[in-house]
Amino acid sequence: MGSVTTAEDGRSAHWEDEALASALGTGVVTGDAVVLELPRASAALRILAALLDALVVLAVAALVLVVAVPRLAETNTSTLATVVAVLSALVVVGIPTTVETLTRGRSVGRLVVGTRVVRDDGGPVRFRHAVVRALTGVGELWLLTGAPALITALSNRRGKRLGDLLAGTVVIRERAAQQEVREVVMPPELARWAASADVGVLPAGLALACRQLLARTDKLNPTSRERLGAQLRADVVARVFPPPPSSATPERVLSAVLAERRRRDLERLRGQEERRRRDADELQRLPFGG
Repeated sequence: MGSVTTAEDGRSAHWEDEALASALGTGVVTGDAVVLELPRASAALRILAALLDALVVLAVAALVLVVAVPRLAETNTSTLATVVAVLSALVVVGIPTTVETLTRGRSVGRLVVGTRVVRDDGGPVRFRHAVVRALTGVGELWLLTGAPALITALSNRRGKRLGDLLAGTVVIRERAAQQEVREVVMPPELARWAASADVGVLPAGLALACRQLLARTDKLNPTSRERLGAQLRADVVARVFPPPPSSATPERVLSAVLAERRRRDLERLRGQEERRRRDADELQRLPFGG
């Protein structure tokens, strides 16, 4: 059984990485297999935002040095150089870290171009993410003039620079038009089969790939659509018993399984809510009933 689980996990990861990225598009996916309708920021937008942020940092650094250096004019050269180096490091690392932490991934440059830094699961960045990005940025952005960041971002599918890879973050566009979300409808001819079938829980990557395929059927190349549909159907049917009618097309089978899983999950949640309500009512009556 252990080997079967490993193979299933591998197929799930395969669909999340390959089917979504290559054929269905790249997006930010939460741990609940929910796609945030915010595409990744392009290299041009990231470069523009970085330049604007660099100008802000340089302006603040110049102001700090103008204020601090005259007051340290009477100190020796080595002390002055040390103080200047420390202040510069605090500005270069402290400003981006503070701004990203307080604004949940935004900055002056990102506000202008409409981008934002988020975690890989789509959540807001925290202090540890911001400080890792800032510390890495000292080397790849300031000391090496951004060359490693540009090369890494262009070669990475999600446009990540080294700081993003180490921090587990990604830069997305906030001003992109949201995609239309289509509701998965139960095919009438498969309703009886789905209601009586033993439908297992689909892994997050597989469920997401199915939803994305159904949402983009009219945009995919017919050959790719047929190939993806057949492969997804095989992975889904492996988790269903008895199997669907052989005459059912892959997309109809995927729709039936997703719709049935949603119906059962909603019923389970309603049942839990009803039990909580009954328990709460019972607890309120106990003192008085005794």
